[in-house]
Amino acid sequence: MNNKKITRTVIILATAILVVDQIVKIWVKTHFQIGEEVSLIGTWCRLHFIENRGFAFGWALGGATGKVVLTIFRILASAFVAWLIARLIRQQGRTSLILCLTLIFAGAVGNIIDSCFYGLIFNESFYSVATLFPPEGGYAPLFQGRVVDMFYFPLFQFDWPSWVPFVGGQHFEFFRAIFNVADASITIGVFWLFFDQVFLKIKSLKSEEKVNGKEQM
Repeated sequence: MNNKKITRTVIILATAILVVDQIVKIWVKTHFQIGEEVSLIGTWCRLHFIENRGFAFGWALGGATGKVVLTIFRILASAFVAWLIARLIRQQGRTSLILCLTLIFAGAVGNIIDSCFYGLIFNESFYSVATLFPPEGGYAPLFQGRVVDMFYFPLFQFDWPSWVPFVGGQHFEFFRAIFNVADASITIGVFWLFFDQVFLKIKSLKSEEKVNGKEQM
């Protein structure tokens, strides 16, 4: 794939993820209160609206300072990934690597938008459905917004038997994390990156060695 085609693909992919992510988040934010839930498919596929102050799947640093530090880290990390994508495109790097980095970049930017601006453009969702651009102003200053999460897939759950060491008697649920489109994009990108580096890169290197060996004969 030449530079123009891969650049266009990267732009389309990243834009599509960001648009879908923000449409879903804004719709949930303006139609649900915190904790409200609706079933999509049975009991194992639900929309469950929560907000978190942190990174993917709710990971966070403490307090307002921690929130600002985390947001700045996100911005710097996203800028680095964008630079890396541009560098790989210029050097005609492997398409697989470029695309998995694009997924990570788009997901990170999607959550950065929440962290930076949602506190400014929405009011609270605890006691009523939030309003976009409320006349009284938002619920938090710049960089203090909360990330909107909604996808909940409790595929199965059970109670551990009392005789099981350490976890006996505890309730187990899979998959209990609540996430958004951006989180899913980051997760897919990270797993793809691992697969790319462990398997596809090795396969590519072996192919190059075979070609070089034939040329030297």
